Amino acid sequence: MPMNVFRLNSLRGRLILLVALAITPMAAMTVLTGVREREHAIEVARENLQRVANLAAANEAQSLEGARQILRDLSSVPDVLGDQRDCSVLMSDILSKNLDYVNFGLIRLNGDVTCSAVASIGMVNLGDRAHFQRAISERRFVASNYVFGRVIGKHTINLTYPVIKKGEVVGVLFAAMDLTELDKFVLDVQLSPGAVLWTADSQGTIISRRPDPGPWFGKKLPAPLQKGLLHPPKTPILIADDDGVERMYAFARVGRHEVSDYTVMIGIPQEEIVAAAQRDQLIATIGLAATVTLALLAAWFGGDVLIVRRVQALARTANRIASGSLDTRTGMQYENEEISDLARSLDDMALALQKKEWERDAAAASLQAADKRKDEFLAMLAHELRNPLAPISSGAQVLKMAHGDNPSVARTADIISRQVEHMTRLIDDLLDVSRVTRGLVKLNRQVLDLRHVVEDAVEQTYPLFKSKRQQLNLDLPDEAQAVSGDHKRLVQVVANLLNNAAKYTPEHGQIEVRLRRDGERVRLLVEDDGIGMTRELCGRVFELFTQGERTSDRSQGGLGLGLALVRTLVLLHGGSVRAESAGPDRGSQFTIELPAAQGEVAPGLDQPAEHSLPPQHGLRCLVVDDNVDAAQTLALFLEAAGHRVFIAHRATEAIELARATAPQICFLDIGLPDIDGYQLAEHLRQLPQTGRCQLIAVTGYGRKEDQDRALAAGFDHYFVKPLDTSKLVHLLGVMAGEPA
Repeated sequence: MPMNVFRLNSLRGRLILLVALAITPMAAMTVLTGVREREHAIEVARENLQRVANLAAANEAQSLEGARQILRDLSSVPDVLGDQRDCSVLMSDILSKNLDYVNFGLIRLNGDVTCSAVASIGMVNLGDRAHFQRAISERRFVASNYVFGRVIGKHTINLTYPVIKKGEVVGVLFAAMDLTELDKFVLDVQLSPGAVLWTADSQGTIISRRPDPGPWFGKKLPAPLQKGLLHPPKTPILIADDDGVERMYAFARVGRHEVSDYTVMIGIPQEEIVAAAQRDQLIATIGLAATVTLALLAAWFGGDVLIVRRVQALARTANRIASGSLDTRTGMQYENEEISDLARSLDDMALALQKKEWERDAAAASLQAADKRKDEFLAMLAHELRNPLAPISSGAQVLKMAHGDNPSVARTADIISRQVEHMTRLIDDLLDVSRVTRGLVKLNRQVLDLRHVVEDAVEQTYPLFKSKRQQLNLDLPDEAQAVSGDHKRLVQVVANLLNNAAKYTPEHGQIEVRLRRDGERVRLLVEDDGIGMTRELCGRVFELFTQGERTSDRSQGGLGLGLALVRTLVLLHGGSVRAESAGPDRGSQFTIELPAAQGEVAPGLDQPAEHSLPPQHGLRCLVVDDNVDAAQTLALFLEAAGHRVFIAHRATEAIELARATAPQICFLDIGLPDIDGYQLAEHLRQLPQTGRCQLIAVTGYGRKEDQDRALAAGFDHYFVKPLDTSKLVHLLGVMAGEPA
């Protein structure tokens, strides 16, 4: 080979020298980086393992929180301490609706199980159970250690909650969860083939394991894990298991101390972690070798003018691809040489980018489909949550109407109604967040007096202030404060701020509302002397699902949605909102500013009617709902109002009753077992007996598209569960005024 090939004044020589100088430090860095990447891979594995353990613990804690909520709700039901048979029937009904559990019941203070969803032969005494004794002594929810059920004969954990009357514990409610059901709550945690997941109680007894959980229930953890359980490390550690495999283990507590004493442990074989790091290092080395080889070959032949020109052509092609012309190709004939390889790579890259573009479009379509499924899920969730609220709400109204002269019954009915309204607000907030974040909220703008908005919001939230004996001070100006906005949404904004202030302010606290005009802005300030906020919380309090720390005197819960809705709705109105606090226990201040408006203020909205029926002619009503409780409580409400009611639980039964009774009003549930309410409405419209009757949809689905579909199917009115009884009372009054 001629020596002049390597002269520095030749293109080939210069390219080779430059490539050699450039690649030498790269090669050294690649080797060093490989070593560091191995260490980094192990550190990342530790972080990921701890994250997975925390996720598994959070999933199990969520299941226990659900049990605590069920038992807490049951503790306030009068039938629990009543007749034993009625109590057992109630527990059986609760068990049928909660498939993750195998028994519900009540333990008296002497340890006797006097009420149980699962019948037992003879009297069962659980007085020796530690969790029963702890629930009494500690007066709180207790998740037991491993228990083999005496009645049901299964591996379980017992979740207990004390029933407290007049300050004394009078019994203990329990829910028995099959450990196979508890194990399901960690099925979505992805583990490698050699990984092991354990959940143990405070005594080191296994209550969950993956894989092959069955044979391990009730057994003790291996000795190395028991040592880790006594003093759980903050970061994953290496432990040699009994099967001879060295695994990296992460530990995570299941919930807070008041939830459980369980611990989740996840171990991944150390060999898997190291193998991944070694594989990455090998790939990096191979990549470096390939890069060096290609660079030297390119430098060797790059001095040729023909190569330079072809490289320039490739550069022009690359520029066109970079500018977005992904269908551009080099047009070169591929040969067995480096430039052809580069041309082929460039064409392959363009094709790959095209495929990525297609995949991105497909991913966008998939995200849209997922978003639609999420909306459908939220609608179904609201439906399932509203269904049980409907009979509770109707039952409370029936109690109030039938026993209005009994103060205890009336007070109980008011409590039930307030709690149903609270649950309904939570559901509406959940759906509102979905609609607002997707930009589906349309504002019905008009010029409003913001004073009327504040007064309507105060009327909505005043029962909460009254129940906590808080002082609400209103400082409203004498002159109108005009803004352009949607009355309903602005009332929602102010009501959410007032609810937030009431929740985080102790009993006998002070809440002040001030409204002022400031130039071209109208400023509304809500200030309380409650628990206050840290500076960090003030900065993110308007984010979704953000909440202040709960205290023992905060009985009003929430989802962390109210303030997020406040910010979004205020921004839609062209305004701004901010939160301020001097610190914990020093109160909070929320300020809303809206653009002032010119023009005539719209008249105030009519006040809703009271929840009592005026004298009216009795109507023939047909109630169709597959939920027996919902149908019966609605029927009781209508009968108490003097109407004649017929009940059907299936569409076919409803059609026969309609032919026989010719009802004037039909209350139809949408989700019926045989045909849905839309089809049933069409059938009833075709019958001579019901062709002109009033069809009212009663459903848990509250989306705008559901309402539009119902009206298109022939319904005259649309009610979302639980029913707005004031609206129903008004509607019945109008209908009853017409001749039958």
